[in-house]
Amino acid sequence: MPYRAPVQDYRFLMDHVVGFPAVAATDRFSEATTDMADAILTEAGKLCDDVLAPLNRNGDLHPAVLENGIVRTSPGFSDGYAAIAEGGWIGISADPEFGGMALPMTLTTAVNEMMASACLSLQLNPLMTQGQIEALEHHASDAIKELYLPKLISGEWCGTMNLTEPQAGSDVGALRSKAEPNGDGTFKISGQKIYISWADNDFTENVCHLVLARLPDAVDGVKGISLFMVPKRIPDENGAPGVANSLRVVSLEHKMGLHGSPTAVMEYDNAVGWLIGEEHAGLAAMFTMMNNARLGVGVQGVGVAEGAYQHAVTYAMDRKQGKASGAGTIIEHADVRRMLASMKTDIFAARGIALSCAVAIDMEQATGDVEWRDRAAFLTPIAKAFGTEVGMDVSHQGIQVHGGMGFIEETGAAQYSRDVRVTAIYEGTNGIQAMDLVARKMMDGGEAAMRLLDEIEQAAETAKATFPVLAEQVWSAAETLRETTEWLVSQTDMNDRFSGAVSYLMGFARVMGAHIHLTAAMQGDATRVKMAEFYIRRLLPEHVSYLAQARDGADAIMEFTNEELVA
Repeated sequence: MPYRAPVQDYRFLMDHVVGFPAVAATDRFSEATTDMADAILTEAGKLCDDVLAPLNRNGDLHPAVLENGIVRTSPGFSDGYAAIAEGGWIGISADPEFGGMALPMTLTTAVNEMMASACLSLQLNPLMTQGQIEALEHHASDAIKELYLPKLISGEWCGTMNLTEPQAGSDVGALRSKAEPNGDGTFKISGQKIYISWADNDFTENVCHLVLARLPDAVDGVKGISLFMVPKRIPDENGAPGVANSLRVVSLEHKMGLHGSPTAVMEYDNAVGWLIGEEHAGLAAMFTMMNNARLGVGVQGVGVAEGAYQHAVTYAMDRKQGKASGAGTIIEHADVRRMLASMKTDIFAARGIALSCAVAIDMEQATGDVEWRDRAAFLTPIAKAFGTEVGMDVSHQGIQVHGGMGFIEETGAAQYSRDVRVTAIYEGTNGIQAMDLVARKMMDGGEAAMRLLDEIEQAAETAKATFPVLAEQVWSAAETLRETTEWLVSQTDMNDRFSGAVSYLMGFARVMGAHIHLTAAMQGDATRVKMAEFYIRRLLPEHVSYLAQARDGADAIMEFTNEELVA
């Protein structure tokens, strides 16, 4: 079925819900006018509709392969990537000194979601590059910036990040890759990395790997890790890709989804690398890239959800079965309508949370205000985890809407579910995101959370004059969330926080989603009002269960013995 980018939803959320006009009112982003934003969203939508969406099925049916050490990408991916690069979409938020547009992250986030809807396998490539661009802008030397950033922003070169190793998994501090000084400012990088997205391709001149490794004098753990730029081809004196570096793609993983995106095992054997940032401070530099990617992965989940929803609703409009009123297709059945309404309203909530996070990032960059910084930090794990959970749930329901045909690969419904599943694992699993939320993001005593809750309750108070019942439900839910937050920050045993962390994150997302829907309904549009009514009456009540679990503590979990869990 043809995909259509939800440009109107982005415009509505930006103009009326998430506060984008405040971003455009700053000196830094004064060029992001309504007309500019409309033009960006419209043109990106056309790219996704006409160029990228037709490639999605190709990536699934004709995966990337490794042939004689060379990665061959899926049919049409080369042309699709060229369209992304030539349109300037990789460097939307990048520094104009090196060819970027310096536009707000909010616009980049919207564009990235559209591209993920259209073809997630291909969109992963520019997303990795965008993260690398941001890491280099913040941490690289001027020489590295001048050489690499123009090429990355133009799309002539692309970027990856190399963290994970077979023995380490999510415990990055356990990595063993080594970096030895060459005596000329470069380093010899050796080691193996796994799960490297887009580690190679056949359509860019160079692939630039950011690699975490240890110097000879490094201490154990995360404080002994440094970050290095290790290109596939070593730039010559003119900055052009020169001789091949001593690295290779060992193999490509056989995955349940995202077949068009090559995920590699990489081997570095005394490859030439350049230090990025300070020695032994590599993880901090890499986290710049990872935080960028976490929001990006969150909107990948939302994007796939949108694609799955469009696929399901089209099928429901056409499929005739049973005795239903109206057109006689299954969209008239109450349970199908329930699924579609759940899908539609959850997507809107998750999209609003992601854009709210992006607005906070933009406002912090534009103003330097620490409260905006703290809000962006607080919302990032929620945007990532909730966005990907919505992606999995909506794609799962999309299969169900198709009934038995959803289980048949030819319909394409299952691809969305297979493709999106890994997003809950990317850039730190959703459990890790939740633990970060209740631990590091609560080191302020819950102040960032409370400021958000103050705004939600104030908006609900205002809405009571128009929607008294709905507004009271949102206000009451925010109060329950406030009490749960107070309970969390009072716990000194971190297992009491961690055991309910995922539930707390989901409960927070449910309440914030209700706030987004209520704010949208206040604009008076009849469809937005119906969406708010459905979400607040049907989905918001889940917060009660989530927050009860969050406050239950660790005893019910930790009292199981290993043997009891195994038996």
